[in-house]
Amino acid sequence: MEEELPLFYGESGKSVQATLSSLKMLDVGKWPIFSLCSEEELQLIRQACVFGSAGNEVLYTTVNDEIFVLGTNCCGCLGLGDVQSTIEPRRLDSLSGKKIACLSYGSGPHIVLATTEGEVFTWGHNAYSQLGNGTTNHGLVPCHISTNLSNKQVIEVACGSYHSLVLTSDGEVFAWGYNNSGQVGSGSTANQPIPRRVTGCLQTKAVVNIACGQMCSMAVVDTGEVYVWGYNGNGQLGLGSSGNQPTPCRIAALQGIRVQRVACGYAHTLVLTDEGQVYAWGANSYGQLGTGNKSNQSYPTPVVVEKDSSCCGQPRLRPTPDFLCGARCARIIEIAACHSAHTSAAKTQGGHVYMWGQCRGQSVLLPHLTHFSCTDDVFACFATPAVTWRLLSVEPDDHLTVAESLKREFDNPDTADLTFLVDGKYIYAHKVLLKIRCEHFRSSLEDNEGNVVEMSEFSYPVYRAFLEYLYTDSISLSPEEAVGLLDLATFYRENRLKKLCQQTIKQGICEENAIALLSAAVKYDAQDLEEFCFRFCINHLTVVTQTSGFAEMDHDLLKNFISKASRVGAFKN
Repeated sequence: MEEELPLFYGESGKSVQATLSSLKMLDVGKWPIFSLCSEEELQLIRQACVFGSAGNEVLYTTVNDEIFVLGTNCCGCLGLGDVQSTIEPRRLDSLSGKKIACLSYGSGPHIVLATTEGEVFTWGHNAYSQLGNGTTNHGLVPCHISTNLSNKQVIEVACGSYHSLVLTSDGEVFAWGYNNSGQVGSGSTANQPIPRRVTGCLQTKAVVNIACGQMCSMAVVDTGEVYVWGYNGNGQLGLGSSGNQPTPCRIAALQGIRVQRVACGYAHTLVLTDEGQVYAWGANSYGQLGTGNKSNQSYPTPVVVEKDSSCCGQPRLRPTPDFLCGARCARIIEIAACHSAHTSAAKTQGGHVYMWGQCRGQSVLLPHLTHFSCTDDVFACFATPAVTWRLLSVEPDDHLTVAESLKREFDNPDTADLTFLVDGKYIYAHKVLLKIRCEHFRSSLEDNEGNVVEMSEFSYPVYRAFLEYLYTDSISLSPEEAVGLLDLATFYRENRLKKLCQQTIKQGICEENAIALLSAAVKYDAQDLEEFCFRFCINHLTVVTQTSGFAEMDHDLLKNFISKASRVGAFKN
């Protein structure tokens, strides 16, 4: 029997009936502010953000897309039109019908919110024009910010203590607010009352990610370069100095390293590279750089997360080279920090969550393994104040799309009309789907009247992953097994699958296997992977050249490697 959630009525009298089978629960109980909400209200939350000087303000959305707020309402930051505190959730009527895509908050606090349609709304503290509405009056209700953004779709927002950034779908960054240290990137130190595009070095660049520290700003461009501007008194810009920067400047020390994400603490910075490595710089009085000491760093410094020899606690189904397993467990896939805290967190590909920095009054100088399953919990339980570093979000799964329905039917013997026998194991599939999705099956199954196909050319994990890809458009394989799938993708001329394999293989690269992966990339004409492996080898040249893989390298491959490495100056003193 299906268990029902209680019936809950919003202020409009509109009822919401939800069931446990149709709603993933968003666990917000770790943040103290939510103890003010009833159990019925908590069960209906889909998105949530906790902010404020003491983690005492909250905004959340419900299953029927209504937005509620509660808290002390400092400077009107709840957007209710007054400054009265409330311990009971009140609906934010002025944003009725709007769906939240992303949200950030400042220290005042002020709120910057982008809707799924790309519109921007701001409210709250505004003494430094951080709301972007041209005034310095506190905003008691959400204000639609359209100046210079009217034809833009905003896809990401970020707030410093008293300034704001937004990123548009075409890769442009706009900034406004407090500018005493050049944090809006205009070249001056005058406050910026309305959105203004950040240009200079970013004029011709496509930005893919933004972040703000207390009084500094960061942008990652599509080539993996990082540009920084604003306050630099603690070296948080990573430029090797402590002088402020009034316009965007590229971090030269990251030359040859491709950054995917940047996250800013109060006065320190973290970046995540495409190799799963974390670099940190800036203030370090609480150990927030994870370097083992409390010395500030003005240059990017690697953060070492110790490899877990237990392979994340997962049983091994077949022998796996230790160097591959260790590299996969230590690879970072997510970094977390927020400008209101001196805390850092990271999550590994193996699912482990680490924290370091200021943790409930203690200074943790090196990445510390937690029992958490997500970085959000680090900030709920250990950051001061207990806030969310990003908008928490969960989606209902009551309606299955066509794609979702197909995913569920993969390897389902009840509906399948075709069986593959690989390594003595069965994989169940559907002829019509395979013929629609793959040119190889379109011809090979045309005159096949049988219901069982024996396959010996590829291993069971590889062939199963291939068939699953045809149902899901994604692959779930370890990096070492993905090499076999790359072979299959090349043989079947599945170009998109080939690209996915290359992305997965990249995640498992380390010094010990870099040459083997480079060799595989050359063998299967995987040019993107070949370039990635070559760049990795150059960046780790001393260690790579001492490996057995390098000693056993194919002669022609070695000759080409040395030639190419020479051209990029790898052997210069």
